Amino acid sequence: MPIDYTKRPAPAAASQPNVSQPNVSLSKVTLTKAAPSVSLTKHAGSSGVVRVNLNWDARPPARGLFKKNVALDLDLGCLYEFADGSKGVVQALGNSFRAADGSGRNLITLDGDDRSGTNTAGENLTIDFSEPGRFRRVLVFALIYEGAANWADANGVATVFATNAPPVEIRLDEPRNGARICAIAQLANDNGEIVVRREVNYLDGAQRALDEAYGWGMNWTRGRK
Repeated sequence: MPIDYTKRPAPAAASQPNVSQPNVSLSKVTLTKAAPSVSLTKHAGSSGVVRVNLNWDARPPARGLFKKNVALDLDLGCLYEFADGSKGVVQALGNSFRAADGSGRNLITLDGDDRSGTNTAGENLTIDFSEPGRFRRVLVFALIYEGAANWADANGVATVFATNAPPVEIRLDEPRNGARICAIAQLANDNGEIVVRREVNYLDGAQRALDEAYGWGMNWTRGRK
């Protein structure tokens, strides 16, 4: 199945959303529609390396007349925009596993592509927020690469881990089956604070649709793993 991947970024301006803060548990923060955002900087005391983990049920219960069990291959990735204006995508497609800003410093890394769905650690994005001023925004997404576009069966959950802060959980609930891609969360530099905002926005299409919905302004071509 052909999937979009980035070819060449086009310059575009971005604005940062106003965000509100939910009540924080010492053990875990769960972002919801009612409490959609949290400042990692405030709750961690400082900025640093952040890990975003995606886990899902790769072998959902068998369904249909013949009780066929269809594996689900989800891909974790992100669109990014750095303070120097450079932008792009980090994902398994096109082997785009890393992103560096204009200085050459590697700021985002994807640990790999779990195509089997057997890795209990899921897939992980590492984002170096030790200098928040290098970032404008990062939009984390999940894509159903193989298997029926059935988010309910995937039962996905993303968790943001930051040093000295409680984990931030975002459940891929309220599924809209048939959509191929889901914007999970935005991590944005809001006046020097790194703020996580829940999106859980299911879109028809692939990365191009995500770009258009969030105004990234990149040019896209087709690709495969």
